[in-house]
Amino acid sequence: MIQPLSDFIFLAFEKQKKSKGNVLLSDVSKKKPARAKVLAVGPGRLDRHGNLVKTTLKKGNIVAIDPFLPREVSIEGKIYLVMRESEIFAKL
Repeated sequence: MIQPLSDFIFLAFEKQKKSKGNVLLSDVSKKKPARAKVLAVGPGRLDRHGNLVKTTLKKGNIVAIDPFLPREVSIEGKIYLVMRESEIFAKL
């Protein structure tokens, strides 16, 4: 079980979609925002006064992200996408 620190969010791109010619297209291949599923959420970040600002996302949420922004992290042979909550465009 992964437990992110701070306001880091672990994500996975949503399943691939087929085009009319039966070619699999990932959301990453498009220039518009991609959809991703939240896998794990950190507790939040500290503000300038040292107070915890809790994250608003929950495990299982579907979000809109820039497909080129997340960092890839490999943990125990699995690849995860990692972003800060502030880098996510919207909860869908």
